[in-house]
Amino acid sequence: MDPVSNPFAPGAGTPPPELAGRDELREAVRIALARIRRGLPAKSVLMVGLRGVGKTVLLDRMRDDAEAAGIQTVRVEAPESRSLPALLAPQLRPALLRLSRNEQARSLAQRALRALAGFAMGLKVKYQDIEVGLDFEPEPGLADNGDLEQDLQALMEAVGAAAQRAGTALALFIDELQYVEEEQLAALITALHRSAQRKLPIVLVGAGLPQLRGQMGRAKSYAERQFDFPEIGPLGEADARTAIAKPVRDQGVEITDEALQRIVRETEGYPYFLQEWGKHAWDAAARSPITLQDVELASQAAIAALDESFFRMRFDRLTPHERRYLRAMAELGPGPHRSGDIADQLGRKVTSMGPTRNQLIAKGMIWSPSHGDTAFTVPLFDAFMRRIMPGDGWRE
Repeated sequence: MDPVSNPFAPGAGTPPPELAGRDELREAVRIALARIRRGLPAKSVLMVGLRGVGKTVLLDRMRDDAEAAGIQTVRVEAPESRSLPALLAPQLRPALLRLSRNEQARSLAQRALRALAGFAMGLKVKYQDIEVGLDFEPEPGLADNGDLEQDLQALMEAVGAAAQRAGTALALFIDELQYVEEEQLAALITALHRSAQRKLPIVLVGAGLPQLRGQMGRAKSYAERQFDFPEIGPLGEADARTAIAKPVRDQGVEITDEALQRIVRETEGYPYFLQEWGKHAWDAAARSPITLQDVELASQAAIAALDESFFRMRFDRLTPHERRYLRAMAELGPGPHRSGDIADQLGRKVTSMGPTRNQLIAKGMIWSPSHGDTAFTVPLFDAFMRRIMPGDGWRE
């Protein structure tokens, strides 16, 4: 079949042709934003889930929904090496400049821009990666103490007041939140909490790996009452089928029931893997309908593509000790696994493996579902580790 017409184009954060199975959560976030805009109470939302479940795609779709409703948005992805102030400051500036074009909100938006200038200059000594254009001179005493928790609270209050006067809200969309240091998370939680107390229209819609729940709770004990933590998992069978069948049929192509069943089984319903299998099944098929034999051929190509991109890019960031730790986990299966069982595979004491385990958690490769348990954050990574480190040589 014509590869130009292939509806599937898997990539990091690339929107799928059919966003199946997420309508209920999108509607819940839409309602929360609408309530915040009206000055009514609503919790911020932090989506948690493994790699490949479509959190980034969903976050971007929610942002599109918010902007279509006239809500001001800020979109940030938190890498491992940047501070939260450095990420937020340059993104807040264009939002405030837009608010300053609103006649009713102009003076408050300009005050918020002065707060942003004080915020950036006051914290520059501690967070040297802050870089933001300044449109106004700082207002002395406004968000310029050099203390992140105090200054971020003052900045958000100024921003919230401007959004409120403009009859809108500010929604912060932050991806990969698990990489933000807990001290900085605490400051963000405090600022959002204070805004909620003052009924200012500021809300956070974030996404991160499953350990984000625990990180937020450690940062501020009341975080569990301030946020909703919907878990984003693999799609159910019906939605997984829709994610493949609808885009295919929209192109005038059919797919057999047996082919759909095999794709759902191979991918376990994970959205990113569905896109990979859909792409390669289309390319493998000579004509409509796409058959089980086409999917069997596609499975080989899809696994090879994942091994060289989705899995390999994570594997290449690992030290030799970290690779051996994950290979020991893979020997035990998908998981989760007890830390003692992993140590036994390596012939080591549990206590000696603590630093390696902590490094892997910091890199977002594993997480702890409960005390003493360890699980992969990347679905199907156990099978990849067995493919890339076959045999028993890894034990030496």
